[in-house]
Amino acid sequence: MQRLRFLIWKEFLELRKDPKLFGVVVVAPIVQLTMLGYAATTDVRDVPVVVVDADRSPSSRELIARFEGSRNFSIVGLVRTAHEVEPFLERGDAWLALSIPVGYGRDLAGGTPVRLQLIADGSDSNSTTVALGYATSVIGGYAQELVDARMGSTSSSERAPAKGGIEARIRVWFNPQLESRHFMIPGVLALVLLVVTANLASMAIVREKELGTLEQLNVTPLRRWELIVGKLLPYGAIAMVDVVLVVAVAVFWFEVPLRGSFTLLLAMSLVYVVCTLALGLFISTISETQQQAMMTATFFFLTPMIYLSGFIFPIENMPAVIQPFTYLIPLRYFLIIVRGIFLKGIGLELLWPQAAALAAWGLIVLALAVSRSRKRAA
Repeated sequence: MQRLRFLIWKEFLELRKDPKLFGVVVVAPIVQLTMLGYAATTDVRDVPVVVVDADRSPSSRELIARFEGSRNFSIVGLVRTAHEVEPFLERGDAWLALSIPVGYGRDLAGGTPVRLQLIADGSDSNSTTVALGYATSVIGGYAQELVDARMGSTSSSERAPAKGGIEARIRVWFNPQLESRHFMIPGVLALVLLVVTANLASMAIVREKELGTLEQLNVTPLRRWELIVGKLLPYGAIAMVDVVLVVAVAVFWFEVPLRGSFTLLLAMSLVYVVCTLALGLFISTISETQQQAMMTATFFFLTPMIYLSGFIFPIENMPAVIQPFTYLIPLRYFLIIVRGIFLKGIGLELLWPQAAALAAWGLIVLALAVSRSRKRAA
């Protein structure tokens, strides 16, 4: 028993002597719990809505005010024609579009049945279903108030069945059947690339340190950039093969529609792979062992990226204090790109902000990783 106690104490001493590993097992869980405790939510709030108000009447403004007054919605645009709605839904700036037709106020006052149109971005089927439920509830509640007010202004002897009413006609774009796998499977492509390339790249370089061969490589005629490219390029090639395999399985097995350009998808995947390889290289510069590299990648980078990128939980539902941190995550931008190409069929003319952010992120992290590796080699 005493021998066992000494062995346990020895392990704790070794853990204390390794501050990086100690930080991973103590600090990382606290950071993750603090951030992910707020971000990991299935609640749907502040649904972005664009409104087509073709009537411009007091009645239409009153209906819009009902949406603005609801904690579940946020009006992000007010346009005059239905053609102006498409860019909002394609870019993901709005989840829903409410179309109020010409003559809405006149028909409502005259007791004529009124038809509104709700257009939904069906890419995220779960959030869209909840948002549509909220919207129909707001419209139904408003319609019932109008009926009650009309009935209340009529004496009981003159009271007749209420006429008119408001009917919400729903259209779902990009994923009409609201299939959840159409939303998740393109995201799996981004996740596979992140996990495979970042982990493999970080541990491959650290393995050279553990074996003592990295110093031998440093004294060879190889230039620094040649060493880095030679170590990372094989994993980049593996990642691009994974892209083709995952896309093939998604399209031919799971029948997820690929509405956009496959060439554009490959090009954007290559930019994303540069980002993930740069991340792996950076992790290798702050790790001494493969165990450290794996735990650092998992606890400090991969897990937060998965939760804060919008892969599982919509960013719009996260607290305002958390949302700015999501702009530091490359997975956020690639998810928008890959889902936009798969489900919406949009091109670089709409995706260029995400592509530019992804490229900038990769170049910055790659430059930082190369700079740190030079200092360590010096």
